[in-house]
Formats: sequence, C-alpha cells, structure tokens
Amino acid sequence: MQLNWILKKFNELTPVELYRILQLRNEVFVLEQNCVYQDADDKDQLSLHFCGWDNEKLVAYTRIIPPGISYTEASIGRVVTSPVYRKTGAGRMLMQESISHTFSRFNCPVIKIGAQVYLTKFYQSLGFVQSSEPYLEDGIPHIEMILHK
Repeated sequence: MQLNWILKKFNELTPVELYRILQLRNEVFVLEQNCVYQDADDKDQLSLHFCGWDNEKLVAYTRIIPPGISYTEASIGRVVTSPVYRKTGAGRMLMQESISHTFSRFNCPVIKIGAQVYLTKFYQSLGFVQSSEPYLEDGIPHIEMILHK
C-alpha cells in the first residue's frame, strides 16, 4: 500500500484536512472506543500534524507535540489508524515516521507518550519502554512510555 505522507503545522492545514483529522479522531476515540472526552484541548495549534492519505481518505494520523506542552519531553499523541486500514502496516509506518520527525524537528533525545495499555507490545516493538504505573485516562487504562534516540 502506497500512502501519501504529509507533515504540516496547524495553520498550514486546509479546512478539509482539519475536518478529516477531527472526523477520524472522533470515529475511533469517541465512537469505537466509546469514550466521551474533550478532544479540542488547545494542543493542536502548537503541534505538527502527520497524516497518511490514500487519495482523499485519511488513513492514519498522529499529533507531534513539542517539548513542554504535554510533557517536558517531546511527545506523539492522538495516534490513530482508520479501522478499514488496520493490519496493513499503516500504523507501524505512521509511528516510525512520526518518531523520525519528532527527533529531527525538535532535536530532542527522548520522546514520551501516554499509551493505551493494550498497545504496550506494539510500542515496545518500536523501542518504547514503560516509564509509569498504569493509570486511567478517560476511563481507559494507559501507561507512560519513553523512547531514547
């Protein structure tokens, strides 16, 4: 599968791109995971947005957050792959490229994420290690994980 990968600042996103991002985040985080939460948290405007497109369809997305916003370290959040494109390798490609962009854009030695516990093995396969005890975020078990450059 050949996706078109695009990295943009918030103010570079077109209205259609922003709509597709919010639509995918709502589809997975609100509807699929049955989690009512405040998605608009004022971090989007400060972040980079990494998108994988299959023509006009947004397949995969992450929000790359500069150091000092979510954590002292740089972070990758709102990691999401369209249900239709799961098991295609799009999620792994998404994270590998997001990691690369995070290290290069922010010249940082560490990336810290808040990961849903059920995805621990996936993130470990990318080099992340658990750095906190489990905690609940919006009713879903999470752990903090870090990746050193």
